[in-house]
Amino acid sequence: MNTLIEAKESFILHCKFEKGLSTKTIKAYSSDINQFDSFLTLEKFSNKFNEIDKVTLKSFLQFISTKKPKTIKRKIATLKALFNFLEFEDEILINPFRKMRIQIKESKKLPCVLNISDVKVIFKTVSQIRDSFLSKESYTYKAIVRDMAVLELLFATGIRVSELCNLKYNNIGSNFSSIIIKGKGDKERIVQICNKETKHALQEYNKLFKAAILQNGYFFNNRLNMPISDQSVRLMIRKYTLISGLNKKITPHTFRHTFATLLLEEGVGLIYIQHLLGHSSIMTTQIYTHVSQVKQKQILRTKHPRKKFSLEEIM
Repeated sequence: MNTLIEAKESFILHCKFEKGLSTKTIKAYSSDINQFDSFLTLEKFSNKFNEIDKVTLKSFLQFISTKKPKTIKRKIATLKALFNFLEFEDEILINPFRKMRIQIKESKKLPCVLNISDVKVIFKTVSQIRDSFLSKESYTYKAIVRDMAVLELLFATGIRVSELCNLKYNNIGSNFSSIIIKGKGDKERIVQICNKETKHALQEYNKLFKAAILQNGYFFNNRLNMPISDQSVRLMIRKYTLISGLNKKITPHTFRHTFATLLLEEGVGLIYIQHLLGHSSIMTTQIYTHVSQVKQKQILRTKHPRKKFSLEEIM
């Protein structure tokens, strides 16, 4: 093992079999390292990992500086993980990141959330389209039933789109009363499904797609009896957003943000929302304290001490 690509192969095996990282994470690691290797060739730096130094890394940082801060942070994190692995395996004497201070400020954007009226409009739109079908045998009708089940589950559980697409039938509780979600790092969480209409939507979908579900084990499937993709869910939501006449950019993640924000506005504690969303740190969940403007207004209107007196009373 001498070149960066050779080191990458050992590192990927370590991530897969020793650390048990997800396929998505491993794919991102591989892509980032391949890009770094291409950069070394392009800029005529050495491809030998033990000859990569701070100068090389700083040049790469400048090379990717036009990308989004979040992307830059991920790529640097990938290389740090790689060189930490090489140092631990005694393949290098000096980790080039050891004396580097890299600070990348990421602008904090508050997530887009829907109000309950927006959610009602989308659900009503899809429901009306579904109910307008006279023939229940066409695939178009079945697809709309599936779409309704997808929307119901996104809003009912705050599930990530990747988690939804990878949901297995055997991870669904009896009578659709709960689901076991396999999240980031293969961490599992159980989320209860309590709404009758959500359960009914899942049951109706299950009847229509039973053959595909039994064939591959995945719950949500497409026309080819294959698991639906993240992109197909995004396109589906975009379609219904347009039909509903909502002038908002709505994605699957918007339903996740909405789920958390509306629960917070109902007085649900952050620790419970953290568990429902599958956040490893409550710091991630705390962003919703900034989003919940409705709850903030309610608190200041009803709880603020200024409410206890008026100028007329003290004059």
